[in-house]
Amino acid sequence: MADVDRPSAAQRPLAPARFEPLFFLLAALTGFAPLTTDIYVPAMPAMQQAFATSAAAVQLTLSTYFVGYALGQLFYGPVADHFGRKPPLYVGMALFIVASVACGLAPTVGWIAGARFIQAIGACAGSVIARAVVADLFEAQQAARVFAMLTMVMGVAPIVAPSAGAYLLAWFGWEAIFWALAAFGVACLVLSWLKLPETLNADHVAPLALGDALKRYVEIATDRRFLGYCLPGAFGMGGMFAYIAGSAFVFIGHYHFTATGYGLLFGLNSCGIICGAQVNRFLLRRYRAETLLRRALMVQLGVALILLGAALSGPTRAAVIAVPLWCYLATIGFVFPNAMAMAMSAFRHRAGSASATLGAIQSALASLTAIIVGAIGSATVVPMALVIAGYGVLAVAASRWIDA
Repeated sequence: MADVDRPSAAQRPLAPARFEPLFFLLAALTGFAPLTTDIYVPAMPAMQQAFATSAAAVQLTLSTYFVGYALGQLFYGPVADHFGRKPPLYVGMALFIVASVACGLAPTVGWIAGARFIQAIGACAGSVIARAVVADLFEAQQAARVFAMLTMVMGVAPIVAPSAGAYLLAWFGWEAIFWALAAFGVACLVLSWLKLPETLNADHVAPLALGDALKRYVEIATDRRFLGYCLPGAFGMGGMFAYIAGSAFVFIGHYHFTATGYGLLFGLNSCGIICGAQVNRFLLRRYRAETLLRRALMVQLGVALILLGAALSGPTRAAVIAVPLWCYLATIGFVFPNAMAMAMSAFRHRAGSASATLGAIQSALASLTAIIVGAIGSATVVPMALVIAGYGVLAVAASRWIDA
């Protein structure tokens, strides 16, 4: 990479002491989604037994959560651009707390499915507001470093959350998981009230009328620069969701891993995301986020094609699949934060709406990916690898759209 790719002095990151306290709060807000999704997965069989229902009925509580998470973000965007970042966050945290308590007191699994929908609408406020705050405070280069640090939360959550949920289940029962989530929501609400500054610039306050909000969403969703950065990140995340949706069937069903062995592999792969984000954060001191994103997308595509080639080669050892899969997930640590920072930089004056649009696209793609992997089958590694490779091609193609 040439020296011309180095960020200017004005773009270099702030001193850690100036944003680390705020970062920990933003990390907690960002962590709502993976924490709320992963922590209760170990309790799903116990919930099925407790309510004497089917596995599909319990899995519906996960589906309703994703639907609520996708829709809720579209509500918070224009509200955050009009009232500021803090008021809608308070509303979201309150909804999350109430819904978590409702899950803990639920008399039926259908009640939990409905409460999880409301819980997701509350939880997504954390992600929308956290992204908007970063865009308010940092230029693209600095924002990429902060988003890289926040991406590590995504890698840590799948390691910590299921273990925490398993311990809560063993000691106190499945209801305790939702009480713990309610307590987490209370802590974040209090800290947001005490420590989170209002970052919306008075000059950027947007009207709240429905027509104006829809106009902003159309403007953002049709902007070439925004889509040229948003879609590569979303397709990269789509590949990760293909892994999440299909990997258990591949490694447990096809390669006969034990549940414990698969859990260890899942944790190791999560470390790949953490490592990638950490290296990316270091490289951002010398190179531009846009350059790192383009290089990472090419590496991601190459690794995805290697994974597909290994899957199509016939019977092979698990390691032949696991190694390129780990490398693919490591590229997420490069692609996601840089794509997010560059996409948000295109609409810093409407950061709330841009954050909501970005999150809604990612959530919709996550739901679609699960449907695709399920529809084409998951008995072997080929469907998962095919979807990952397909998203790799789409990500590179979408990044070239900016230059078209």
